Amino acid sequence: MATGETTAELLDACCRLIDLLDAPQDIPFLSGLIQREIIYRILRGPEGARLRAIATLGDQSHRTAKAIAWVRTNYAKPLRVEYLAKIAGMGVSTLHHHFRALTAMSSLQYQKQLRLHAARECMLMDGVDAASAAFEVGYESASQFNREYSRFFGQPPMRDIRTLRSPGAQPLESVSNLHNAI
Repeated sequence: MATGETTAELLDACCRLIDLLDAPQDIPFLSGLIQREIIYRILRGPEGARLRAIATLGDQSHRTAKAIAWVRTNYAKPLRVEYLAKIAGMGVSTLHHHFRALTAMSSLQYQKQLRLHAARECMLMDGVDAASAAFEVGYESASQFNREYSRFFGQPPMRDIRTLRSPGAQPLESVSNLHNAI
């Protein structure tokens, strides 16, 4: 995952794309052109090389992206790195190297973050208690979940949920947004 400052040119292109909503007759002709410009501006930015590598078929990064997609889809299942390497069509150490290069973490750390965010969203949105959320996202031990949750979010699960529900709390980034990020 990577974040960075946007350029004025990229922001301008995004605004022009949104402005097309005010001129629906122009959407069929101009939206594709503006979308191509946005992609161009992103690829020319600081993370462009990483994105180009992911998009290149047959490249190690593309195969690693397949493994990342599997983890995102199956985060509640037990993770066997050997199986993940098989999905990516590479050796375990090669996958580990490329996985870390693309996500800045190991596959197990990535799975843990997905699980913790999914559990948080489940508790916040569905009103599920911490133990149930832990088991739903794949934890076998509620106490391990509580330790990892507290370490990651800075406070125990139910206190964190109370804080998030309090007036003036920052909106929660959904798991689907996290899933879409690499």
